[in-house]
Amino acid sequence: MDYKTAGVDIEAGYRSVELMKQYVKGTMRPEVLGGIGGFSGAFSLEKIKGMEKPVLLSGTDGVGTKIQLAYLMDKHDTVGIDCVAMCVNDVVCAGAEPLFFLDYIACGKNYPEKIAAIVKGVAEGCKQAGAALVGGETAEHPGLMPEYEYDLAGFAVGVAEEKDLITGVDVKPGDVLVGIASSGVHSNGFSLIRKVFNVNKETLSVHYDELGATLGETLLTPTKIYVKALGEVKRAGVTVKGCSHITGGGFYENIPRMLPDGVGAKVRKGSFEIPPIFALMQRTGNLEEKMMYNTYNMGLGMVLAVDAADADRTVAALAKAGEKAWIVGEVVAGEHEAVIV
Repeated sequence: MDYKTAGVDIEAGYRSVELMKQYVKGTMRPEVLGGIGGFSGAFSLEKIKGMEKPVLLSGTDGVGTKIQLAYLMDKHDTVGIDCVAMCVNDVVCAGAEPLFFLDYIACGKNYPEKIAAIVKGVAEGCKQAGAALVGGETAEHPGLMPEYEYDLAGFAVGVAEEKDLITGVDVKPGDVLVGIASSGVHSNGFSLIRKVFNVNKETLSVHYDELGATLGETLLTPTKIYVKALGEVKRAGVTVKGCSHITGGGFYENIPRMLPDGVGAKVRKGSFEIPPIFALMQRTGNLEEKMMYNTYNMGLGMVLAVDAADADRTVAALAKAGEKAWIVGEVVAGEHEAVIV
């Protein structure tokens, strides 16, 4: 009896690390000390010393049941982008610059090429976010998970000047809501999606003209990362007063999180493009419209609150960053809630 007989292949672990090194290398920043393979990731704070009042911000998240689509389609190089996006979008929502990222992969069996494909996606997400992938863990769990399954989670750390934190405290009636386009469903609500479409290999391979792709290709589209977009807004001289990452809970739960007491938000239907996947989902599952807005991003991955005088400049800055954006509503006095009108 040995460890491999018990289900843990140490040699496969070594091979996974060797295969992923080429992807990790592409995420490095000057502040990273050492290389992959150590017991911890080292990141120099020399640059931060020049800041007036630096504040560290952190975020952790996973990909949820979207990951089952990766199993079914045997496509593993995009869920890592989702994992990074879910973490760094939360961090940048507070005004931070992401610095570094760590991932955690739990698997039933370590297939080195599959693990390397997952990390390839993580590295791509880190490059999009400008964050260094400084470490991670691959844990083999024989007997606890089926051999072909895995789960993926991550952790991001960013930094911001205290005066640049986006807290929502200054959001007031009359401010304008600017919505930034999502890339689709992103990484929330997949338990419902899997029920609506009876997700399996066959249903995922069905091509829909309205989507211009198969259902699987559409649903597996990676979550958009908004780090560079918000950086462009900041460079345009716009002060973002509030910022909501539209994740689980949709509009009704996430938009109020950026609002102070005594104010609410009105979002106007028809002011932004709704990707066709949402109409297909609602029609197929006979889902109520309110539930759609309370579960999904409906085409807006992030919503910003800015002064009315800065609204057009914000949209222009986002266009410069390559993002579609719209003025989608306004902040109003009243109940601390989001209303879709």
